[in-house]
Amino acid sequence: MGEQWSKAPEGGVSLVVYTDGTMGSEHQIVQRMRIGQLQAGLLTTDGLAAIDPSVRALQQIPLMYRSSAEEDYVRIHMVANIEKRMEERGFVVISWGTVGFARFFSKQPALLPQDLLRMKLAVSPEDAEENQLLNSIGGHPVALDWTNALTGLQTGMVDSVTTLPVHALGAQFNTAVSHMLDLKWVPVTGGIVVTKKTWDALPASTRAAMKQAAESAAAGMESAGASEESAAIAAMQSRGMQVQPVTPQMRREWDQFAKDVLWPKMRGTMVPADEFDEVQRLVLEYRNQTGGGQ
Repeated sequence: MGEQWSKAPEGGVSLVVYTDGTMGSEHQIVQRMRIGQLQAGLLTTDGLAAIDPSVRALQQIPLMYRSSAEEDYVRIHMVANIEKRMEERGFVVISWGTVGFARFFSKQPALLPQDLLRMKLAVSPEDAEENQLLNSIGGHPVALDWTNALTGLQTGMVDSVTTLPVHALGAQFNTAVSHMLDLKWVPVTGGIVVTKKTWDALPASTRAAMKQAAESAAAGMESAGASEESAAIAAMQSRGMQVQPVTPQMRREWDQFAKDVLWPKMRGTMVPADEFDEVQRLVLEYRNQTGGGQ
């Protein structure tokens, strides 16, 4: 993408990528963008929610989506309004993408909701609402930055995390936990955002080429996501990770837990009520059109 940006009309732009958390958490990246230290960022909805909370509807409702296709359908129908609110707050989204589904990784098997509630689950310290929700239902959230998650698992500060398999492998979480529940908890989605001040200063032809390259890169990340997920799970299994399949009965219990316990507490707090209801409507619409959307 950076190479294409450099070749954009009217001189293009140069892209410098800061990796490995050198710019801090996603919320800190947004703050750096607000004060002009950074001009762009690749953020998940955790970071995008620091700009506009309604974006949480795309990712942070557990067990809402059965497949990436369902999340894609919802996102396509909702992003116009989200992008408008983002722009009003000084940010322009130039691409969106979903890279896979987060799973539960734990030291002991977490087969059912009550198992998870007994565990010390790593949660972002910047997500106060999630911490409050888990505490309110008898969970044991532990505020822990991702950069300290492996140490937390190794020392027993936490005994479970929720993340992408490819991230679990890359961060070496599999060296500290030995169980993965094969349940698609939430999709990990996000986008590339540019500050409106920076975006508006660029020529229209440059912006068009940048957006096209960003969308192409996002599509490439999405297409690679499924194969990377399978490869990561296989690699962790070869190193001793036990993958727990989800039976129909287990799935019913998890779905009931989400609908009866989690969703009522999330609607209107973590996720704005209107956006929550719209996601539900669109998911049902998709399933009616596709015969289930599995």
